[in-house]
Amino acid sequence: MYPRFVPQQMLDEAEAAEFQKLDAGSSFFAAIGHRVQIYILRHGQSEGNARNTYQGRLDFPLSERGRLQAQAAGNWLFDHHPEVVIASPMARARQTAEIVAETAGCARLEFSDFLVEIDTGIFSGMEAQDAARTYPDIQEQFRAHSWDAVPGAESSVSMYARAMRSWMEIRDLASAGASCIVCVTHGGLLQWMIKSTVGAHAWLPLFPMSNCGISLYEVEPNGACLPAFVQWSALNLHPPSMPPGPKPVF
Repeated sequence: MYPRFVPQQMLDEAEAAEFQKLDAGSSFFAAIGHRVQIYILRHGQSEGNARNTYQGRLDFPLSERGRLQAQAAGNWLFDHHPEVVIASPMARARQTAEIVAETAGCARLEFSDFLVEIDTGIFSGMEAQDAARTYPDIQEQFRAHSWDAVPGAESSVSMYARAMRSWMEIRDLASAGASCIVCVTHGGLLQWMIKSTVGAHAWLPLFPMSNCGISLYEVEPNGACLPAFVQWSALNLHPPSMPPGPKPVF
């Protein structure tokens, strides 16, 4: 079993509660004076994904397929000229980000603990079918309430707050002048980065997010600190050269 990743920077309950009042929509980006493209990727296939394992904070590295997926994503992003890649420091995301940055020709690579994966509680390290067999009652609730039903898992309140904190770091990069930003994170946190743009606070519905699937959030200024024009221009896009893989779990 791979070691557990322990982030050094997280939010306490009081801080997380304050972030529930915010969203990463039009007003959030009002002060950005130039067009910004934000490409958000789930990491490439990990050794845990290949085993259909709930990874959570267990620090699985990329599989060989995952490395090829990251290279394909980087090749696709090359033509978009990314200026900075910001990523989760967990091994599967860090390795993806390093490959993407090198392949896409981006010299600036940063990491943020706020982009780490959800803690999957008692399901961590279990294959999906084993978790369902071992905890049938929890599995039933899991289908209705997702990770809020799993003992020891990170709460939706915390996930929303971390998504907003991640958006703040991305906005800071844009405020400093970046116009093309790549963010490499995980399936769980990526769900909340999407939800937080519209102020949604429930796990369901989920959005399909494959390994190295690319989503694009675009920001265009309206001037005079008016709310920006924002839109999801793509969700879970797959570059044509990307090696396919099975649907991954968290």
